[in-house]
Amino acid sequence: MAEQDRTIRKPGRPRVTTAARRRARTVLRRLTGHPRTAALIRRLAPSSVRTRTTLAACASVAVVMVAASAVVVMMLRGNLERTVETGGLAQAKDVARLASAGRLPEPLTLGPGTDFIQVVDARGKVVAQSQNLAGRPALTPTGSHNGHRTYDLDALGKEHHQRVTTVTTPAPGGQVTIHVGASLRTADAAEDVTTAALAALSALLISIVGFLTWRTTGRALRPVEAIRAEVAAIGDRGLDRRVPAPRGDDEIARLADTMNAMLERLEAAGTRQRQFIADASHELRSPLAVLRTQLEVALTHPDPEVRDTLVAGALQDTERLQALSADLLLLARLDATGRSRPTEPVDLADLARTTVAVRSTDPHPVTLHAPGGVTVPGNALWIGRLLTNLLDNAQRHARRSVTVHLSEDPETGDAVLDVTNDGPPISPADQEKIFERFARLDDARSRDDGGTGLGLPIAQDIAALHGGTITVLDTPTGTTFRTRLTTGD
Repeated sequence: MAEQDRTIRKPGRPRVTTAARRRARTVLRRLTGHPRTAALIRRLAPSSVRTRTTLAACASVAVVMVAASAVVVMMLRGNLERTVETGGLAQAKDVARLASAGRLPEPLTLGPGTDFIQVVDARGKVVAQSQNLAGRPALTPTGSHNGHRTYDLDALGKEHHQRVTTVTTPAPGGQVTIHVGASLRTADAAEDVTTAALAALSALLISIVGFLTWRTTGRALRPVEAIRAEVAAIGDRGLDRRVPAPRGDDEIARLADTMNAMLERLEAAGTRQRQFIADASHELRSPLAVLRTQLEVALTHPDPEVRDTLVAGALQDTERLQALSADLLLLARLDATGRSRPTEPVDLADLARTTVAVRSTDPHPVTLHAPGGVTVPGNALWIGRLLTNLLDNAQRHARRSVTVHLSEDPETGDAVLDVTNDGPPISPADQEKIFERFARLDDARSRDDGGTGLGLPIAQDIAALHGGTITVLDTPTGTTFRTRLTTGD
C-alpha cells in the first residue's frame, strides 16, 4: 500500500514570478537613485536624534516581532496540518482495508474532518466515493504548487485549504487508488486568528516601545538641550556664565563639566588677553610720549648741542620701542604655537658657549660651566633666546659676576641650566610676580635698567613650550634662575 499527501490551495491566487520581482527591484533602484528622489528622501529623513532613536527602537522591535510571529505561525500551522494528515491517513487506511476485502460501501461514509473520499481503479474508473462526489469523474491533478499536486474542487464549494491523502492498495478487481480529502478549515481559522492576535500584539508592543523610547530619550536629551541653549546665549562678553550641570556622573554630566572647564579656560584667556593689551598700551604710551617730546624740543631748540643730545635720547627710546615690539611679537608667536613642542636636537653646551661668547660687552664677567653631551629636543633659536633673557636679567641685577652652570640630573635625566647672579635676593612673595608680563619690582626692575618687563615671561613661555620649567632659588652665592628641560620627546 502506497500513500502520498497533497495540499489543495484555493484557486485564483496570483503568484509573483522571479522575473516580476526582478523588474520591481529595478524600478525601485531607479526611483531611489534619481537625484530628486534622493533629495526628497534626505528631506524626509528625521534630523532629530530623539526621532531617529525612536524609529530605530521601533524598527528593531518590529523585525523581532515579525520573525517571532512567523516562527509561531509556521509551528502552529505545521502542528495542525500534521494532525489533519494523521486523521486523513487513518481514514484512508480504513477505506483501504474495506477495498482489500471487497466490501466498499456506496456511498462511502465521511469521517470527522474529512471532506470527501474517492476510490479509483487502475483504469481511472470511479469504484466508490462519498455522497458529495456523486456523479463526478475521477479526480485528476491540475498542476502543482510548492511541491504539492493541486486539484480542482470548485464543484464542492470548498473555500478552504484541504490536505489530500492518496493511498494505493490491491483489491479483488485489481489495484485501486484512494483519495481522502481532509479539511484544513481549523488550521486556516487558527492561523488567521493567531496572525491577527500577533499583529495586534506587535502593534501594541511597538507603540509602547516607541512611546517609552520617545519619553526616555527626551528626558535624557533635555540637559543636552539646556547646555546647547546656554552655550548659544554666551557671547564674547559673557564668558563668566556656565552651563547647567545635571546630577550624577553620566556622559551628559561629564559633558557639562567639560564645557564649564572650557569656558573657564576661555574666560581666563580673555582676561589675560585684555590685561596684556592694556599693559602693552601702557608700556608703549610712555616711551612714545617721551620720544615725541624729545623730537618736538629738538625741532625748536636753537642750540645744536642740545639738539644732538635730544636726538640721541630719541634714538635710545626708539631702540627700546623696537625691543618691546619684538618681545610682543615673540609672545604672540609663542601663544599661537600652543603646546606643539619642537623636536630639533639642540646641544645645550655648544649653545651656551656660543651665547656667552658674543656677550663681550656685558658689564659683569660670565663664568661658564658647560660639559658636553647634554642634548634636548627643541628649537635652538628659542632656547638661545631663553638663555639670553636670563643673562640680561642677571647682568642688570648682578654686583660683580654672573655664573652659568649646565648639568644633567642623574635621577631624571633632565637638563638643568642655572644662571646665577650675586645681586640682591628676591623675596619669596615676588618670585612668582617677576614672571608676570610687564611686572617690575620697584627697585630692581626699573625702566632705567633697560628692561621691558617681558624678558622673564618670554623665558618661562619658551621653557613651557619645551616641556620645562623655570624656578627661582636663593643660594649662598646669589639668586639662581634654574631652567629644567626634559631630554625626551
